[in-house]
Amino acid sequence: MAIIVEHEKRRKEILQKSLDVFVEEGYEDVTFQKIADRCGITRTTLYIYFKNKHEIFLGSIKELMGSLEENILLYINNTSISNEEALRKILSCIIDKCESSKKLFIIILGYLLQLKKSGVDTNLKVRRRVVRLKHHLSTVLIRGIQNGEFRETNVKDMNELLYGLIEAAIFRLTILNQEKIEDIRETINLAIDGFLK
Repeated sequence: MAIIVEHEKRRKEILQKSLDVFVEEGYEDVTFQKIADRCGITRTTLYIYFKNKHEIFLGSIKELMGSLEENILLYINNTSISNEEALRKILSCIIDKCESSKKLFIIILGYLLQLKKSGVDTNLKVRRRVVRLKHHLSTVLIRGIQNGEFRETNVKDMNELLYGLIEAAIFRLTILNQEKIEDIRETINLAIDGFLK
C-alpha cells in the first residue's frame, strides 16, 4: 500500500513541476529530458510514470482543474453563505485562476490550434475538460432558484452566459494580451445581479 501511495505522490509532484516547464518553455519546446531535469529524476524514471509528453501535459491540466475544483467545492459546500455569494465567489475564483494562469492558457491555445490543424474535434476536447465546472455552476444556480434567491430562469441559459464570460476572460488574456480583466468581473457581477429575484 505504501508503494502505491508513494507512486501517486511522485506522479502528482511530476505533474505540478511539469506544468511550470510547459508554461516557461511552451508545449512544442518541452522535452522529456527538460521535465526530468526539473523533477530531479532521470528520463528513464519519468517513463515509469508517463508514456509521453502529451500524457504529462494533459495530466498537468487535469491537476490544475482538480485544484480549481477543490476551491469551487469549498464554496458549494459552505452552508453559511447564500447561493448568490457562493456563485460570486466561485466565478471570482475562476477569474483569479485565469489571470494567474495566463501563460498556461496561451500554451493550451497553441496546443488546441495544433490539434485542430490535425483534424481533431477541439470542441469535444474542451467540453470534456469543463463539464464538471458547468455542472458545479448548475448546482449553485438550481439551489439558488429552489431557495428563491434567483429568478425562475432556464439554468442551461444562465450557465451558458456565465461560461461565455469565462471564455471571454480567457480570450482577452491570451489573444488580446490584457493583463487585467476587471471589466469581465464587473460583467459577471452584473449578470448575477440579473439572476436575482
